Amino acid sequence: MAAFDLPRPAFMDSEELRMFEDAVDRFLDDHASPAETARWREEGAVDRETWRAAGRAGLLGLCVPEAYGGPGVDFRYDAVLMERQGLKNALGFALSLHNAVVAPYLVDYASEEQKARWLPGVVSGETILAVAMSEPAAGSDLQGMRTIARRDGDHYVLNGQKTFISNGLHGTLIVVAAKTDPGAGAKGISLFAVETDKVDGFARGRLLDKLGQEGRDTAEIFFNDMRVPAENLLGGTEGRGFAMLMEKLPQERLVIAWQAIGMIEAALTVTLDYVRDRKIFGKTLFDIQNTQFKLAECKTQATVAKTFLYHCTDMLLQNKLDAATASMAKLFVTEAQAKIVDECLQLFGGYGYMLEYPIAEMYKDARAYRIYGGASEIMKLLIARSL
Repeated sequence: MAAFDLPRPAFMDSEELRMFEDAVDRFLDDHASPAETARWREEGAVDRETWRAAGRAGLLGLCVPEAYGGPGVDFRYDAVLMERQGLKNALGFALSLHNAVVAPYLVDYASEEQKARWLPGVVSGETILAVAMSEPAAGSDLQGMRTIARRDGDHYVLNGQKTFISNGLHGTLIVVAAKTDPGAGAKGISLFAVETDKVDGFARGRLLDKLGQEGRDTAEIFFNDMRVPAENLLGGTEGRGFAMLMEKLPQERLVIAWQAIGMIEAALTVTLDYVRDRKIFGKTLFDIQNTQFKLAECKTQATVAKTFLYHCTDMLLQNKLDAATASMAKLFVTEAQAKIVDECLQLFGGYGYMLEYPIAEMYKDARAYRIYGGASEIMKLLIARSL
């Protein structure tokens, strides 16, 4: 039984993609060894030099057009990158957040002057991207945010705070959602590109102590009369922020699903290796029918999940992926991830509970996938609206 033998669809199968996959594997072998990922977890972040190394390897800013120093490739390359990170247990390096979640805001909504100023650094790794939407009292309900941006001459003055911000420690360009018109509901939200080393009134809080994903720097950030140049407003006019966020959320949810499928494949691979080697009652653990049945169920779930994920990716590439379908992808794949990783850990017995085994790290890391980017319950609400 192979962990995964689903053939790639034609749109995901090209010589260029396979060459990119080989480049990703070489980079991860050199820069994301088990010892290195353990160091990320211990230190709570991936160091800046590893980001620059990723830039030199051509793994950053994949969607950035060639005119600004990037390769200008489509989402298929991001999918390959995420899948390989999952297989190498290196998802703590938030490349996909930088590449496929935040960079598209700059590529699609920034002015030509803004693109020329910011995008080359996004590609080189000198600039690390983050997006700040969630607040202590506003997660999925973005309209409930309390961060205010008030126009003052050639600047906006921002006050408020954000929490659960990935790349919050090292992020140097953060897309911040704030209310420019508190009385206008969704139409009063705007997006600002905050250059953290060029503004006064910006502060980072502590690294948050999380259940899993310890190597991904997640922090609180604070704005205390933070003055942001008016030219850093994305989209050119106030009030477009909510629409821009809604337009990009389907891809963000697909990003999370691709990360989840990579972890699923890794979990099945290490578990198959273990059960074929572990001896119990005079035979291997794999020879026991219950083990075979459990893994057969896991493989079926994984195959269905990846098949649907391929379909959604194809729809995204055609600009046909709607919010409800993207929500289905995130819901189904992350729920499958939780069940599969749990079943795999059970097959390890007591060893599965030991953090020196990758399956235990996966179990911790997997839990957040059903929360961030929209909790499973929010996904169900969005899907129900399409009925």
